Amino acid sequence: MKRRGFLRGTAGIGAVGAAGTAGLAGCLERLGFEEESAWANPPLVENRPDAVYLPASREEMGTYGTATDGDYAAALSYTFPHRFWTVEATSEGKTLVEVNADDSLHLMVSVWDRETHTALPATLRLEVSQDGEPVDAGTSSPWPMISQRMGFHYGDNVQLPGEGEYTVRVTVNPVTGIERTGAFEGRLESPGSLEIDFEYARSDLHDLSFETIAEDRRGSREALPLMDHGDHGGDGGDSGDDGGNGDGGDHGDGAGQPPMGRGVAIEELPGQVFEPQRSGDATFVALVSDADRFTDGSSYVAVSPRTPYNDIVLSFTSLSAAVEGNGSVRQNELAEALDHEIGHHYGVAVDDLEPGDRVTVSVDSPPQVSRHDGYETAFFDFEDLTYTI
Repeated sequence: MKRRGFLRGTAGIGAVGAAGTAGLAGCLERLGFEEESAWANPPLVENRPDAVYLPASREEMGTYGTATDGDYAAALSYTFPHRFWTVEATSEGKTLVEVNADDSLHLMVSVWDRETHTALPATLRLEVSQDGEPVDAGTSSPWPMISQRMGFHYGDNVQLPGEGEYTVRVTVNPVTGIERTGAFEGRLESPGSLEIDFEYARSDLHDLSFETIAEDRRGSREALPLMDHGDHGGDGGDSGDDGGNGDGGDHGDGAGQPPMGRGVAIEELPGQVFEPQRSGDATFVALVSDADRFTDGSSYVAVSPRTPYNDIVLSFTSLSAAVEGNGSVRQNELAEALDHEIGHHYGVAVDDLEPGDRVTVSVDSPPQVSRHDGYETAFFDFEDLTYTI
């Protein structure tokens, strides 16, 4: 079903089912019904669990283009404006961002490291221009986000003055606030500036497909599959992103397909890997490594909190660990980190770690990432997790 048909149906006749709506779209046009609200929000599941759940609908996305600059690559995607929830360290819980009547589209940016093909938890700035002149699009700092179809990305609803050709400049700040080891060491220390030209046409959004999920499945403890960037209307499947192990294809500019921010597959992780545990409906993958690049003779504890079902690493989370052994308890903060073998994770070097020691991991603040439908009720209330060396 096309989004235009769904919206006209819901605005004009309300109670007609999804199947009837698709067939009536053209009739409504001839009867004089127009879009009362171009971007009406789809239904929100009632009685949602405090966990990841299947939302009420699935929407198609389109891609405007990609660009590269030094170590960085970026892709610009779009879909209908829609609600999302922001999460900030200075506030408790989450804040709903509703669709504004002036919103033109939901603009999404994926940024990654070209060498390792790893999605980057960075700070971005967007500048939209038309004919060389800046456009006030209503956003300059897109939110880091997670969605069940797009994985980890940056996005916001934006307002454009009208149809036409635009340029987006994506400025990526140096990734210096995150520990970098292995293939990341000494890299990503300079900013990146990437420009992507696109043409905004309202009809392109109207032609994106919109699919409602069966009512008896909505709210169930599962997730939509990740989309396939090679086919935006597809059902997802393997995204080619396993924490930097896939090349993702090529757009012709050397960028390749954008990664989704998935964690490295458990069977590919180095060191002593523990059985995954669940807390706050997140999956926690932990390991201990003695690799020299992490430590000077001590052990390295790495923890990778991820979404269930799709394994998207939860960025901008604050973790700590208490190590109990030899009659003492040592408190440690885990630093957000990037490594070519472990991927995006949180880690700390621990001295004198011995077999039998207990490592208890605590989540001190939830992931500071905005969430789309299906993720907004999860990843807030965590219980401690304990691993025995």
